[in-house]
Amino acid sequence: MNNILVLGGTGFVGRHVCEKIQREGWRSTVPTRRALNAAAVQHLPRLTVIEANVHDEASLVRLLPGHDAVVNLVAILHGNEASFERAHVTLPATLARACLATGVRRLVHVSALGVALDGPSMYQRSKARGEEVLRAAGLELSILRPSVIFGAGDRFLNLFAQLQAVFPVVPLAGSTARFQPVWVEDVASAVIACLRDSGLPMSSVGQTFDCAGPEVLTLAELVHIAGAFGSRARPVLPLPMALGRLQARLMELMPGEPLMSRDNLAAMQVDNVANGQWPGLSSLGIQPASVRAVAPGYLGQRGGRSHLDGFRRGLRR
Repeated sequence: MNNILVLGGTGFVGRHVCEKIQREGWRSTVPTRRALNAAAVQHLPRLTVIEANVHDEASLVRLLPGHDAVVNLVAILHGNEASFERAHVTLPATLARACLATGVRRLVHVSALGVALDGPSMYQRSKARGEEVLRAAGLELSILRPSVIFGAGDRFLNLFAQLQAVFPVVPLAGSTARFQPVWVEDVASAVIACLRDSGLPMSSVGQTFDCAGPEVLTLAELVHIAGAFGSRARPVLPLPMALGRLQARLMELMPGEPLMSRDNLAAMQVDNVANGQWPGLSSLGIQPASVRAVAPGYLGQRGGRSHLDGFRRGLRR
């Protein structure tokens, strides 16, 4: 590999993928609607930022020539049926057509653990449809299915740490939902392993891989870990699903991206845990790190509660 096109390269996982591409000595291109969004990666010396709309097929056809492979990291966690369809189904279909038209056949696609055509959430169903579209395209395809992803700058453990610094108790719907959290660095390493595809016990081409950490934890346990390492562990108040849906509905009505949506709650009806159907990170030569080993390094890295000052200022406005 010499030159990689990274869709979603400005996001949480994308930044780590771009850094690892840089360490491989490869070049990368990151399209984004606004160059300002790429501030976290544009300093990388072999990375080019291009303003483009990746949902536009003509733009993709212009971008792809000269690249050896594509990494698709574009995803959303909240939205309606139409927005999930656009991000998770229509974009992969558009990308597949553009790849075939330009002769760029190598694609690494990051999906999600637990997706299914009959899944309880719009997110899970749309992700599954996106996988189907790509499998049918005849590309040299690798699919990665991560569980919930944690790491410095995440919007998962950091959020729960922030909440516990402010509130005396954490009302929590879906508290018994099970996850197998995976470190963002391990997911990024899996992307690189699929692109490199050398020295592996099996070819990554045409394969699906579960990206899961070494430990299965409930949502309540993850909230406790976030509090214990981030500021202060608060008691968790489990909410019945009906009350949880009401809470999520109220959060959806608040300005900005919701902390929790009804679709998120629906997804929690299915354990976000590897079931052994697909090979895991170890088959890519990766020994996954545990959340207990990594989280203390970033949740408490500034000491005390100083990293929550911005959050508290927002509450006082």
